[in-house]
Amino acid sequence: MNRDEVDRVLGRLRDERDRITAGLLDLEAQQGYKLLKGAPLTGLTADRWAVIGDRMASLWRLFEAYGGVLARAEEIRARRGRPDQGQLAELEHLTRGPSIELATRIPLERRTLLGPSTERLSLDDVVARMTALYEEAARDIAEVDTAWSALLTRLDRASGTARAVEGMLDSLGPDPEYDRVKGELDGLRETVRTDPLSIGPGAFDGVDAALDALRSRLEEAARVRAEYDERLRRVEETIGLIRAAEDEARTVRDRVLAKIAAPMLPDLPDSSAALADRLAALGAVRGRWTDVAVRVARLEEAAASALDQARTTVATIAGLLERRDELRGRLDAYRAKAGRLGGLEDPELTALYQRAYDLLWTSPCDLRRSTAALAEYQRAIGDRK
Repeated sequence: MNRDEVDRVLGRLRDERDRITAGLLDLEAQQGYKLLKGAPLTGLTADRWAVIGDRMASLWRLFEAYGGVLARAEEIRARRGRPDQGQLAELEHLTRGPSIELATRIPLERRTLLGPSTERLSLDDVVARMTALYEEAARDIAEVDTAWSALLTRLDRASGTARAVEGMLDSLGPDPEYDRVKGELDGLRETVRTDPLSIGPGAFDGVDAALDALRSRLEEAARVRAEYDERLRRVEETIGLIRAAEDEARTVRDRVLAKIAAPMLPDLPDSSAALADRLAALGAVRGRWTDVAVRVARLEEAAASALDQARTTVATIAGLLERRDELRGRLDAYRAKAGRLGGLEDPELTALYQRAYDLLWTSPCDLRRSTAALAEYQRAIGDRK
């Protein structure tokens, strides 16, 4: 190398050193690197940080060796404006030759019988090795940073929902479910802080679902609190309707037993008293609104179901009397038809009519036999066409 070549090489190396410095400082300024360096890591993330830390330490050691050789070359070049051949030879060795001896020893399996036990590299070799280490470290840091960012987003969202739930609990009273969910969220928060690589964003799905369900339940509790008196009034009115339907069912049942022979009757409804007791018991839990909301909703559902059942029972029992009246009406219609066909004087039709009539107008009425007698009378009329 002549003087001009030395100056060009030194200029390139100085520019390279500055760019390497900026690259290493930028890497250490990454949020993921800062989090890794400052967190009390455990598990998979601690293992990954150990690898990243080793790579970063190797990078700085190589860079310090690089900088030391470059500084020595600059110092030699600065001694004289026109360096002699000895200085030029030394500068060429420093800038292009194997001027850096690594402190690490070459593994035994990579040596030859006469080969060196330590490794010597040129500045270009050092830059190539630093480039590989930098890319590996940057990739690992980016992976951790991406994982951390995704987890922190989910953690922030879950924490926001938890704060909203806590605010609602302040006015609605405690809820044991929140303590369980809060404990699970705290555990996830600790894992995000110390070992983010061990979980994924999906780890928050259960907590999010539980918090959303809890918030919905608390919102319903707030609505129940605001509508408490009105909703209890409506439940009380429904219980009154149930009681009236139960009374009607008993009355209709007595009529059916007197007028219909061997009826198949459903059990009488009898839920109004129990529902009234549940309504009265709400006073004992008033103030614990999450509990009250559940009880009110269940009581409303039970009352609506009981009212439907009671009315259905009334309709079923009364239907037996309606069936008898329907058969009577059909008998009259068939007699009119028989008259149009000239069958009123027919002894057979008259006997069949009288038999059906006696069955239908006798108390208690046997609906099964009456239905069979009416069908026989109908067939006989049809035969006269």
